[in-house]
Amino acid sequence: MKNILLIGGSYGIGAEIAKQLPPNNNIIIASRTGENIPNGITYLPFDAQKDNISELALPEVIDGFVYCPGSINLKPFSMLKPEVFENDLHLNFLSLVKILKELHPKLKAAPQASIVVFSTVAVKVGMPFHTSVAAAKGALEGFSKSLAAEWAPKIRVNVIAPSLTNTPLAKRLVSNDAKIEKMNDRHPLKRIGKSEDIANMACFLLSDKSSWVTGQIMGVDGGTSTLNLN
Repeated sequence: MKNILLIGGSYGIGAEIAKQLPPNNNIIIASRTGENIPNGITYLPFDAQKDNISELALPEVIDGFVYCPGSINLKPFSMLKPEVFENDLHLNFLSLVKILKELHPKLKAAPQASIVVFSTVAVKVGMPFHTSVAAAKGALEGFSKSLAAEWAPKIRVNVIAPSLTNTPLAKRLVSNDAKIEKMNDRHPLKRIGKSEDIANMACFLLSDKSSWVTGQIMGVDGGTSTLNLN
């Protein structure tokens, strides 16, 4: 049995990961809300930007760790105040750094722990109106690759970089059929992502099947980051 901790996970991709993980694992969700937590999963109230992870009643060994909090602030650069960049950096990156500082002994105690974090396709592919989120996630990617090198071989660190995925976080972009169809057409595979698509990769990276995979940026994006069909 593995102890797997998800920061965030009461909805969207985090909830789908918890759903897909084998039931013989000890799955812990630490998030601001306890809605939609499946039976058999431990829920701990936790705000990644305000609370201290060391105050939670966690196992002495953490085999898998997933950081789900994120943001989507899509506006022209001229309309974004510096505070937006600071807030995005804090939520997407700096809060993760603080948590990992505290969790390192518990991760190191595992035979081989796996860390999974989330970026965006907009780091690799320049996209208008993504300056704030791409900057924060770009920091996350560079940090993750460096940390993977530093913490190998005991701890693996990998990043999933999705394109637009139909989750509550993206509800403004997928609020009706016309918007969804427009976004579908922007992807070589002609559909936006589903929570299941991203969770499939996350569960693979948490499993022993990926024991020789670390320091990778996994593009789960319908081909957007590598294919141009125009």
